[in-house]
Amino acid sequence: MSRHSHALSKRAGLPPGTILVKGEPSDMPVKIVVFDYDAAHFEEKEVKHISECFPFRDTGTVTWINVDGLGNPKLIDDLGKCFTIHPLILEDIFNTAQRPKMEDLGNYIYMTLKMLMYLPDKKEIKIEHISMVFGNNFLISFQEDIGDIFDPLRERIRKDGRIRKEGPDYLAYGLIDAIVDNYFSVMEQLEEQVEDLEEELIVSPTQESLQKISHLKKDMIFLRKSVWPLREMIHNLERSESSLIMESTRIYLRDVYDHSIQVIDTLETLRDMVSGMIDIYLSGLSYKMNEIMKVLTLIATIFIPLTFVVGLYGMNFKNMPEIDWEYGYYSVLILMILMVLVMLTYFRRKKWI
Repeated sequence: MSRHSHALSKRAGLPPGTILVKGEPSDMPVKIVVFDYDAAHFEEKEVKHISECFPFRDTGTVTWINVDGLGNPKLIDDLGKCFTIHPLILEDIFNTAQRPKMEDLGNYIYMTLKMLMYLPDKKEIKIEHISMVFGNNFLISFQEDIGDIFDPLRERIRKDGRIRKEGPDYLAYGLIDAIVDNYFSVMEQLEEQVEDLEEELIVSPTQESLQKISHLKKDMIFLRKSVWPLREMIHNLERSESSLIMESTRIYLRDVYDHSIQVIDTLETLRDMVSGMIDIYLSGLSYKMNEIMKVLTLIATIFIPLTFVVGLYGMNFKNMPEIDWEYGYYSVLILMILMVLVMLTYFRRKKWI
């Protein structure tokens, strides 16, 4: 959260359309892969120079240009100029703190959303910024880092699936659908974490448990910022009157819109569970403290009458009759043992122990 705020503060006072990469422009390597296809044709290649993408601008086929990495502003700026992408849109592409949204600019539609990936080795969620620009015959996707969840979609394109017969709008739907479907996988992992933590809080709450609750609450805040605007973005895309979105694609957008609502409902349920964990933690601590106090109270209750007996015969007055009794010491010990047994029996019948 502080990282995003810092990135936004760096933009203060800069002219509109200024591109920043983590505060400073750079020339980091960028991976660009091109998929060019139609019902009868398919081509896939990784380009080394951005100029290799330019011929695909005016083809009659569908071209998907996937850019992995935002570390080379000049390269992406050249690509934007070739496909006449507005400088403000390019600025939003590099603004990784941007909330999910959709903008219809006539000749093309711009979308930005968050791609979630669960990292099992670190047991944390990676949130990656992704932007898409699609027009009549092209779709350009910009990803923050190398690596994504689109391999099943790529396989469908390679195997001559339905997607090969559709336009860029259906490809955009496919990318959004892959992202939203992966949300369910992330939510399942989160749900397992929440359930395990809830069980831990009930059995043996510790200081580490409180830290886990705090970490989960922060995750929920970031997820809410990423997921909630997504519903509005998909709704606006489905309701858009743009000629770039075919009527046959809108029914699929409505379906992915329903999926986004399910994700939000699941997220809200998990947020409520995490919020209630503080009460469970405090209740667990209180119960643990009560059990300790119960044991201490029982011990004190048992030793109070024994202390009375020992104190009574510890006065050593000269005229105490039991002082000269041959079996006095053993009698007092037996009396004390009987008192302990009677008290323990009474406590057990009362179910105090």
